[in-house]
Amino acid sequence: MEVLLSSPRGFCAGVDRAIEVVEQCLKRFGEPVYVKHEIVHNPYVVSDLEKKGAITVEEVEKIPPGSVVVFSAHGSPPEDFQKAEALGLKVIDATCPLVTKVHNEARKYAKEGRKVVLVGHRGHQEVRGTMGQTPMTLIDEREGLSLSDWDNDTPVAVLTQTTLSVDDTSDVVDEIRRTFPDAITRADICYATTNRQEAVKELAGKVDMVLVIGAQNSSNCNRLREVAEAHGVPAYLINGPEDLDKEWLADISRVGITSGASTPEVLVDEVIRALQPDKVTSMTGIEENVTFVLPKELRGN
Repeated sequence: MEVLLSSPRGFCAGVDRAIEVVEQCLKRFGEPVYVKHEIVHNPYVVSDLEKKGAITVEEVEKIPPGSVVVFSAHGSPPEDFQKAEALGLKVIDATCPLVTKVHNEARKYAKEGRKVVLVGHRGHQEVRGTMGQTPMTLIDEREGLSLSDWDNDTPVAVLTQTTLSVDDTSDVVDEIRRTFPDAITRADICYATTNRQEAVKELAGKVDMVLVIGAQNSSNCNRLREVAEAHGVPAYLINGPEDLDKEWLADISRVGITSGASTPEVLVDEVIRALQPDKVTSMTGIEENVTFVLPKELRGN
């Protein structure tokens, strides 16, 4: 068996930054440091940070007054900041700057008098944070396209969750524009999501099966699995070697492996060791050199 490794894969700049934010807070302020929601959607990463003194919570109200709290990379609604202020919490915001950009766009277009439409997946943490910025309409392509009964000349701005399927989102945006020809549409799907999906399309044409390494609640990991399947190969989302099913490997000579933007490379290595391939080949792909600065509270000495 040969393993073909997709490139790029794994951590994006926003995830690197979020993890470093928690680690820097632990060094500067000592433990415990509270984290509102999983800092990124990967249990290995969350567990590793918790071993160092981080405590993950889902509700700001459960954090002891005066504590240090990091808000996760997915973004948080304004009400979370208001609750933190009422408790006297020191907030370090680890929201990915590309998600923050969507928040800023939402407020900008609402202020201009446009109806804001968000294309995203209902219930995802990023969507919750974005929808808290200003009143908006959510379009989840899994539920079908249903827009408000606005006139065709209604000024509309269309934003998107950063981790969606590039192709599916393009279809939804095109459909919206057929109803609202003058709608402003933003290219909000992030560089890492786009690059990993394009790489998987190429990977799918070269292998018999694709393994996506990452968490079940990771949006970008699930989209990678869907992209591979859409290109004609069976694909499975696994968090590590413990999730491998040997039956998947029957009559498989080439396995493609990729990983989501919140997946550490150590998990990829563990899966490869479990597969015991005769050969491992790395594909060439777009080189990513994006970096984001730390929040101002953590810069300098």
